[in-house]
Amino acid sequence: QVQLVESGGGLVQSGGSLRLSCAASGRTFITFGMGWFRQAPGNEREFVAAISWGRRSTYPADYADSVKGRFTISRDNAKNTVYLQMNGLKPEDTAVYYCAATTRPRTTIRGDYDYWGQGTQVTVSS
Repeated sequence: QVQLVESGGGLVQSGGSLRLSCAASGRTFITFGMGWFRQAPGNEREFVAAISWGRRSTYPADYADSVKGRFTISRDNAKNTVYLQMNGLKPEDTAVYYCAATTRPRTTIRGDYDYWGQGTQVTVSS
């Protein structure tokens, strides 16, 4: 079992930045691939970014095309935390952002994730 708690959401102007954090507790953090998803009102929950499990110097990651070059996912195994640095925010990035954990090495598929946080609201004003 893994518990995930997101933080760092808020209101920001277009072009601004936010860093989301997701603190994990429970099973060994390094054994989980981690991901971020988001859901805007009336939309499906969509993939944002994913990062590989393990203990290594650099971690392979995947990004949705809509955030590539603007968002960066990272993890700190010593702190059991995964981050999502969001730069160049746009109004269309407005959504509830969810952290998720998977027993797979790394995946972009929502259904592959086993554990979810409660979400944190990100609102980007124009």
